[in-house]
Amino acid sequence: MSIKEIFCQDKAVDILQRAYICGKWSHAYIFAGPEGVGKFKTAREWAKLLLCQSPVTENDFSDSCGSCRSCQLFEAGSHPDFNHIYKELLEFTENGKHKAPPVDLPIDVIREFLVEKVSNRPTFSQRKVFVISEAERLNNSSQNCLLKVLEEPPEYCSIILLCSRLEKLLATTKSRSQILRFGIVDKERIIEKLQQTGLEGKQSQYFARLAQGSLGSACQWAQLELAQANLYETKKELISFLANYKIANALSVAEKSLNKSKKIAAVWTELEKAISKKDVNRRAMKTIVQIIISALYDVMNLTVMPTKEAINFDQKEKIQKLAGRFDAELASEKISDCYKVLHWIESSVNEKLIFEHLLLNLAESDRIGV
Repeated sequence: MSIKEIFCQDKAVDILQRAYICGKWSHAYIFAGPEGVGKFKTAREWAKLLLCQSPVTENDFSDSCGSCRSCQLFEAGSHPDFNHIYKELLEFTENGKHKAPPVDLPIDVIREFLVEKVSNRPTFSQRKVFVISEAERLNNSSQNCLLKVLEEPPEYCSIILLCSRLEKLLATTKSRSQILRFGIVDKERIIEKLQQTGLEGKQSQYFARLAQGSLGSACQWAQLELAQANLYETKKELISFLANYKIANALSVAEKSLNKSKKIAAVWTELEKAISKKDVNRRAMKTIVQIIISALYDVMNLTVMPTKEAINFDQKEKIQKLAGRFDAELASEKISDCYKVLHWIESSVNEKLIFEHLLLNLAESDRIGV
């Protein structure tokens, strides 16, 4: 891949290109935007360009050559001057052996994989590049540890923080970095990519709409569908439940939803072996909640913006039936409740309690307290 192949992020790429042409790029960037919109791919290709031994410039657009020794090492995943930092590296820190996978990005990872390495000069290229995934998970201790490097970086060092929630970063971290904002990916481009994976028909259209501009999320769901996780059938069943069930069925539906989540997580674990099981479980649970949110959005839009295309276009009758129980205002309140549930999932609240609260709260038109 090359920078030219990155799509729907023209503004961010243009800023990087102009900085490269002038030779005045920042020592630290924050790539800010939703998950799955190309932040990591852009960071990789930018790093590849910075490390390239024979970069190519045509019509004021620079790219890595793709053929020098540096590019070969980079594509092989063995470039000594490229460092990808993520929270699961805790296992490889001095005191991290056998520790449970962390929720936050711990200080030990930042200290051992960035701070202690940054003073070592490049071994192959003229620069060293560090890419930090899920920078929103940096706790205050980790960010304070990182600050010294951001304040006084070696001239050969480039650091890129990938962040989906900019408000989680300290003001001092943001002030010492250049922020590049990444937008959502066009729905038609997402459908095109999903069809290239082998997913067709209603499934590709549904997952593209559910993703709300996140190509990464859509592709993950497509992989699950192709791996027989039955995610599409799960969503159809869930929305049918929502359209028909009463409070008496709330706990049984909650249990079914939890079981569906566990089955999805089991397939997901096989596909993403490098990701901790806790993270996979959280992603599967969040997917179930996102499906519920999509139905409530459709209900709200049915009244407020009836011409807006529905996410659940394939279950219009079920959405109309659900709209008979929730008006636009109440649907909006229930969406807000769902986002609170997403926060609880990130905070590792008991899974059973999460689904029971969620389904009890959706069972009746009147709000049910916890």
